Amino acid sequence: MKTFFLAWQDKAHTRAWYPIGRLDADIAKSRFEFRYTRGVEEAEKRAGLQPLIAFPDFHKIYRSSELFPLFRNRILSENRYDFKEYIEQLGLDPNHATPLEILALTGGERQTDNLEVFPKIIRHKNGDFSSRFFLHGWRHVNQAAQQKLLQLEAGVQLRVAVELNNPVTVLAVQLETPDDYHMIGWTPRYLVKDLFHAICESPNDIRATVVKVNQAPAPTKQRVLIEIKGRWVANYEPMSTLEFQPLPALAA
Repeated sequence: MKTFFLAWQDKAHTRAWYPIGRLDADIAKSRFEFRYTRGVEEAEKRAGLQPLIAFPDFHKIYRSSELFPLFRNRILSENRYDFKEYIEQLGLDPNHATPLEILALTGGERQTDNLEVFPKIIRHKNGDFSSRFFLHGWRHVNQAAQQKLLQLEAGVQLRVAVELNNPVTVLAVQLETPDDYHMIGWTPRYLVKDLFHAICESPNDIRATVVKVNQAPAPTKQRVLIEIKGRWVANYEPMSTLEFQPLPALAA
């Protein structure tokens, strides 16, 4: 079973992001389930979010034997001429990459809407976790840092630092070059709270490694692929705060 969350951005006013839905996918059994999460209540209250056309009832559990179109249409078709090159930029094997693996790395972002998909972090029994993502915000760092970024190679260990006064999110997690501390970008916002817990509880176990650097003309949002690993203390469950909890289904 794979779990993903759907986030919505209030582009009209605050540009804040809200986790509004949860997708549970069991490909082997052809079972897919979508339901809204409590984050949609905050988005409705603060930004006037209405139910998505694909899922018109906040309190309904949607089930299907195939991936819902809202998610499927965010994955590049394998019939595209550039599919192989695109998959290689994601660090995946073009012959074996699954639609959900592709979605987990790309986020399914489209210019035509304000939705993004991200996978639930998996916590293993011993508390270890790992997550792959593309470096965020690197175009907003200084030129010297951008030059350092483009010189990175696979296998380089990056420094991980907590930022407590980020002008957009307040709390953020920065990534820096190992020798000269150039800040080259950030982890995705949806990882920050859980990474912060891991950094505070097990700082010596946090590792961020460069997996792949894609030079231009690769999309700017897919420039540097990072893998971060760490450990949480016993009983910590990531992405389990109220905003990630399913909305109660109403009786028919």
